[in-house]
Amino acid sequence: MGRSAAAEYRPRHAFPLSPLAETLIATLLPLDWISSTPFVLVLLILAVSISILGKAASVLVDQATILSLIAGIPRLIIGATIVSLGTTLPEAFVSVLAAFAGEPGIALGNAVGSIICDTGLILGIGCLLAPLPVDREVVYRQGLIQFLAPLLLIALCTPWTQLSRVWTTGGVLTQQSGWLLLGLLVVYMVWTIRSAKTPPLEVETEAAEGEEATASGGTIVRHLVLLMVAIAAVILSSEVLVSGATDIAERLSVPEGVIAATLIAFGTSVSELVIVVTSILKGHGELAIGNIVGADILNVLFVAGASAAVTPAGLIASPDFYQAQFPTMVAVLVTFRIALAFRRDDTLPRWTGLLLLGFYVVYLGFAFQR
Repeated sequence: MGRSAAAEYRPRHAFPLSPLAETLIATLLPLDWISSTPFVLVLLILAVSISILGKAASVLVDQATILSLIAGIPRLIIGATIVSLGTTLPEAFVSVLAAFAGEPGIALGNAVGSIICDTGLILGIGCLLAPLPVDREVVYRQGLIQFLAPLLLIALCTPWTQLSRVWTTGGVLTQQSGWLLLGLLVVYMVWTIRSAKTPPLEVETEAAEGEEATASGGTIVRHLVLLMVAIAAVILSSEVLVSGATDIAERLSVPEGVIAATLIAFGTSVSELVIVVTSILKGHGELAIGNIVGADILNVLFVAGASAAVTPAGLIASPDFYQAQFPTMVAVLVTFRIALAFRRDDTLPRWTGLLLLGFYVVYLGFAFQR
């Protein structure tokens, strides 16, 4: 919806909320104050947001790398757990609020759309920037869950006793299924951290390069706090950046449909994009892959799970999901698995990026057409 429409929007809650909950939701809704800010000041805010975003992402990658060395946990696992959990919070926040506001289709669409954006657009860009290193054992283990979790989501949404309904009325992710996904999230996090513990990784060698020089003088708690602060800064600056960019597009009379299909849909994944690009530029491609793999898993178990769990009627998967979103999601995930299977060395080839981006462009084209 446009920014002017957003100002008049009164959410339709699925069930009555307390005054405190109403106040909290109203306070945490997108940044409507930008629409009344002078144009030049909005441009300045965007410039500051971009600067903060870049710095925060750099700190985040550095702290995640140091933590992986101190704790003896591979960077890919740090990316797939702590970093992904932090950067997935915007998707979870938006989806849960949408579910509370009586818009279950938006809640599910945000989770599925984020998987398509993360794997198709962001991982595609990452592969084009540089061949991404692959830890065979870890990626195959995490990658298998990344592939199976969305398939489980489709299975839980589908009315198996009346399959013909998916083309007319769609399906439903029930509240019970939401709690099941949240239970699997706990199992996944515990299993991942326990199975990832390894002897410390060449701390002396990497510290000699200057990057981990601060690791010896710090503690895990200190670096973890810095990591959490960096994640918060990435999320907040991303929100300001997307809100400001959307407002400028509206002031320049960019069609609302274009804004919805690009800036708003892309908005909750900005943090993943910045972290992936920063990780690659710093030579930590494993962290980039881990962030995307973990984000895909968490979009199912955390985002869709939490949204369905707070909605007694469940999340609606309209026929559009079976015609476009679900097939595109499966296509990008299958492409990623094929690239892993046919790689010639321990890196993802650049052609993977071209295919993933191709699927994303086709998906956008279909969205514009509809």
